Amino acid sequence: MINERHTVTRASPLSADGLWIPEGPGKWSRPLRFLKDGRGWVELMRLEPGIKLGLHRHTGEVHAFNLEGQRRLCTGEIVEPGDYVHESTGNVDWWEAVGDKPLVVMVVVMGTVEYLGHNGEVKLRITTADRLADYQRYCTEAGIEPQDLLER
Repeated sequence: MINERHTVTRASPLSADGLWIPEGPGKWSRPLRFLKDGRGWVELMRLEPGIKLGLHRHTGEVHAFNLEGQRRLCTGEIVEPGDYVHESTGNVDWWEAVGDKPLVVMVVVMGTVEYLGHNGEVKLRITTADRLADYQRYCTEAGIEPQDLLER
């Protein structure tokens, strides 16, 4: 028996011309799905070379697949296009976009992301509800109709 429990999110170029939500200098995101019950989200992240994601902890697993560009993990490992990175629940790390091309990585984030201070204190917590609100705010400000990206 075939059911129709799937969702297609329409394509947009991965280049800077595509639909990207600005998140700060040199960093953008494109949500693909918001998981129900606040379980997490799926998105594309785009970073210019030299942009660093500060020290952070994940309260759930993270799956990341590099589509374009490179990133250097805090361990020194270089992640190339086509490479996959799994981060276990509780992982604490930082990483940065490197090379001469923008980085585009697809991430599945389960739980929340907690940005940490030097003493381990949580400086910023990002939840599924926060990511959804960012998307809705962007669409309203840009005058575009948001896609239905909520998992049912």
